Amino acid sequence: MPPPPSRRRGYAISLAFLAPAVFFLGVWVIYPAIRTLVRSFFSDRGGEFVWFDNYTALFTDEAVQTAIKNNVIWVLVVPAGVTALGLLFAVLTERVPWAAAFKVAVFVPLAVSLFAVGVIWRIMYQQDPDRGAINAGIVAVQGIFSEQGALTTARPSTDALTGSPQGGLRLERAVGPGAVALLGLTAIKADELPDEPEQAVTPQAIPDGITGVVWRDFKPGGGTPGEVETDEVGLGGVTVKLRSAETGKTMGSTTTGKDGSFTFEGVESGSYHVAIGKETFAEPFQGFNWLGDTLITPSLLIAFLWVQAGFAMVITAAGLAAIPRDLQEAARTDGGTEWQVFRRITVPLLAPVLTVVFVTQIIGVLKVFDIVISIVPSSGRDSATVIAVEMYQSSFSGQNRFGFGSAISIFMFLLFVPFLIANIRRFRREN
Repeated sequence: MPPPPSRRRGYAISLAFLAPAVFFLGVWVIYPAIRTLVRSFFSDRGGEFVWFDNYTALFTDEAVQTAIKNNVIWVLVVPAGVTALGLLFAVLTERVPWAAAFKVAVFVPLAVSLFAVGVIWRIMYQQDPDRGAINAGIVAVQGIFSEQGALTTARPSTDALTGSPQGGLRLERAVGPGAVALLGLTAIKADELPDEPEQAVTPQAIPDGITGVVWRDFKPGGGTPGEVETDEVGLGGVTVKLRSAETGKTMGSTTTGKDGSFTFEGVESGSYHVAIGKETFAEPFQGFNWLGDTLITPSLLIAFLWVQAGFAMVITAAGLAAIPRDLQEAARTDGGTEWQVFRRITVPLLAPVLTVVFVTQIIGVLKVFDIVISIVPSSGRDSATVIAVEMYQSSFSGQNRFGFGSAISIFMFLLFVPFLIANIRRFRREN
């Protein structure tokens, strides 16, 4: 018996509303998925049926193997890290008076596209402390504990000074009381010269001491190396040490004046070496190479955690708000500590919510793409690549390996299936 007209009319209206969605679903999702599956069994040019050769190549291609290893790292680190951060932030927002501002600060990165996030972190990760915010902060902290040397690039002007900047320079000729030590340097950066330079002058000898001068041994128009001449500048702030020629023990230390002169007074008779301490040549912190092969993957993980922590916090906070408070209060009344209440009451009750966050993040990191593309420089892409990037590189970056790229796409889809099935089963159990 056919349905009454009113029911047929209802079906027609429903189909009319569903038709555009079904059409675009078929055009943009179903057809491309089927076409990609079929294409994965053909050669890169598409003219030859190659069976499973493209899938076999997945496990022999070096770039894809690196991508799989990196995705494994992402799966091991990101879901657990995001879930833990979300739980931590959700609990904190219940206890701090400025919870609203904290939630906004944590959630705002989620409102920005991952590509834009990558651009932000790409700038922050710059190695030059004058450009990269992270290295600039490290330099600021590092400067509290150690200082930059006065002459980071200086080198001896003659063979009279031996050694290296890393260990300090030493006047090879041993001296005694009444001697004058001349320590000429060159290759000095312009910004390390004194703001108000003073003419270097050879100091007068004193009977019971050792005097000397540290100067820039360079005279415009030419000069004699090793001799203090007119228009040659004294170098102040240089650490000079007096060491025993027999034992190498440091007997005294001083700093040169503005004209580069120094004096060791009351020196006992004996043989000594005058040296410039290595701290004079200490180079400033040049910054960590966050985008180099060694640190690039941890850098990507940090940026992704920064974005996704807001999502995890919001979901976990919603679950936390639904927990019956009488259970927590009862546990506290029975003598439970805050840690025991958190571990034995709060976390078990939040387990379904935490599972949603965890599984969602696994799916997200398996297809991570845009943040890798936007952060990683071309020089480091081979070491930081992931499966989605390799699919794109194989198919659309000029390699034109369409069959191989299709196989990578299907392989990536198959990785999602177990987690999708687990999610569907969990939803059915809850309902």
